[in-house]
Amino acid sequence: MKKNIVLFVLFILPIVAYLFFASGVNSFAKLPTLTKSLPEISNFKTDDGKITSLKNKITILGFGGTILHKGNFFNLYEKIYAKNKDFKDFQIVFICPEGTQSKVEDLKNDLKKLGDLKGWHFVFGEPSAINEFHNKMKLVSTLDANSGTETVFIIDKKLNLRGRKGKSVKGDVEYREGYNTKMVSELHNEMTDDVKVILAEYRLALKRNHNATRQI
Repeated sequence: MKKNIVLFVLFILPIVAYLFFASGVNSFAKLPTLTKSLPEISNFKTDDGKITSLKNKITILGFGGTILHKGNFFNLYEKIYAKNKDFKDFQIVFICPEGTQSKVEDLKNDLKKLGDLKGWHFVFGEPSAINEFHNKMKLVSTLDANSGTETVFIIDKKLNLRGRKGKSVKGDVEYREGYNTKMVSELHNEMTDDVKVILAEYRLALKRNHNATRQI
């Protein structure tokens, strides 16, 4: 009995406390699911022909379009990627139209000045395929004429779109399906908060699995 109490204090309680304080602005104990079971992005390839998977990854998904606003990417790197890149299951993926490879390469070179891009991927596909995938996300927002958007989205390990929906702990009705990379304050506050919540959720699940394995 004492052993179980000690294990709870050492392993579970800190995670629960982190989850509570991480909820900050959002105040959701768990980030709601907006769209379930998105398809994989296996139809899209990197510039060297490789496939990037969403499954078993916490993904920040974006649609670059043919016009890449570098400032938005820098905002995302500094406010989100730099803080979470050491979490091994965290990644950022941008789907871009075929023909933008050289623009993306220039962008990557600029981003590398901020740090590594190990967990940041760009994949490419035809605009029709990009729009088809975006439609399957069942979003209120749409892509622009260049098959892009300044908004990025949180996809969990089971390929579910996560965001804000319903009443928060404070009783406020909220709905948020994505985060505007142009708005530094939005990335710093709402998105940082929501990413913390989902990472804490998975850390808690890992602790539970670890403790269950030890008991077996």
